[in-house]
Amino acid sequence: MHAIARERSVFAPIYAAAVAALLVFAIASSPVLARSEASADVFDEAARLVRDNFYDPKLRGKDWDAVIARHRPSYLAADSAKQKSAAINAMLAELDASHMIHATPEDPAYYQLADIFRFAIRDDMAKHFPYGIAYPGIGIFTREIDGKTFVTGVLAGLAADKAGLKTGDEILSADGAPFQPVASFRDKTGSAVKVAIRREKDGPDSVIEVRPERIEPGKAFRAAMRDSARIIEANGKRIGYVHVWSYAGQDYQDILTEELSTGKLKEADALIWDLRDGWGGAHPRYLDLFNARAPDMTFTERSGESDFASFKWRKPVALLINGGTRSGKEVLTYGFKKYGYGEVIGTRTAGALLAGRGYLLSDGSFLMVAVNDVAVDGERLEARGVTPTIEVPFDIPYAGGKDPQLDKAVEVLSEGTRG
Repeated sequence: MHAIARERSVFAPIYAAAVAALLVFAIASSPVLARSEASADVFDEAARLVRDNFYDPKLRGKDWDAVIARHRPSYLAADSAKQKSAAINAMLAELDASHMIHATPEDPAYYQLADIFRFAIRDDMAKHFPYGIAYPGIGIFTREIDGKTFVTGVLAGLAADKAGLKTGDEILSADGAPFQPVASFRDKTGSAVKVAIRREKDGPDSVIEVRPERIEPGKAFRAAMRDSARIIEANGKRIGYVHVWSYAGQDYQDILTEELSTGKLKEADALIWDLRDGWGGAHPRYLDLFNARAPDMTFTERSGESDFASFKWRKPVALLINGGTRSGKEVLTYGFKKYGYGEVIGTRTAGALLAGRGYLLSDGSFLMVAVNDVAVDGERLEARGVTPTIEVPFDIPYAGGKDPQLDKAVEVLSEGTRG
């Protein structure tokens, strides 16, 4: 779940309320071009889609023809899919907007986006995903920091978690070769891969053996969410914790409700709701879970079995956020803070709140274009984000699995302290 190397590295998915209406995948036919320009077909296809669909018809004052001319030479000179994608992303970056990204099969985000929008691309599934939407991986998020690759998140229950990789680990290599988020594990599913890491800045290198899995993105996010749910004992209180890596669908909210009402978090005295990193897609109505003024409702079968039709969490809750909290998750953060559901702990959210539309390009690569501006309670969060009520920095490199933001949330909920 390695991010493409640009600042907006963790892709913010479409705001859930707009998914059905805004998502359109198109395979454009390649125009007949002069031989010298033939290799720029996909680049020009992407540029045309931006021109025709970007939410601001004035393209934020950019001379789009000049932008195209500036970046086409880099695309034509590229000798790999990675370099070609970088040229397209450099063109998109000139608009300085979220939900503008090009992704290829060498990055897990390509598969994650395809899985989120699988119903829209069902006509092309057989062509581009003949064996289903999946990729070989170990279940981590990574980020390039000062030219080094660091683990920024580990999905509970997946291969990296089982092997003992931790947030803050520097990844040095995989089987002796430079680390690649997909290529390092291709054709190695189920086999041992030796991942060299450095856990301390000046510490020794070590090797962790991991066994890559065939990762089906949505399935993996749901499983990791369930596996993340746990009770943290602190000062005689039982603090529940759950990490929602993706919110691109009602099923994630259903899992949260199930864990709180009848699952592992049922007996918790308070809750830590972790929305850091991963994907957005959440709907504002998800906050209703914490609306103590609304009634619960249960159905009881003849057998005596009961099920919640409407469940409300009436105990204390704290929200964890960071710069990877984006899109629909920012809507939840905004409402959680504004309407006083609890403390918001961490660092400012991404400020990535436009509505996007996805396109599957003629070579099978993926393009996201921001097609709508978005306001929440009349406020525009794009490029602004939401600040926490309790600021807690988190220096990722060599963190050794320590999590000061989570520690602060536990302190706040167990002791009633603040700041």
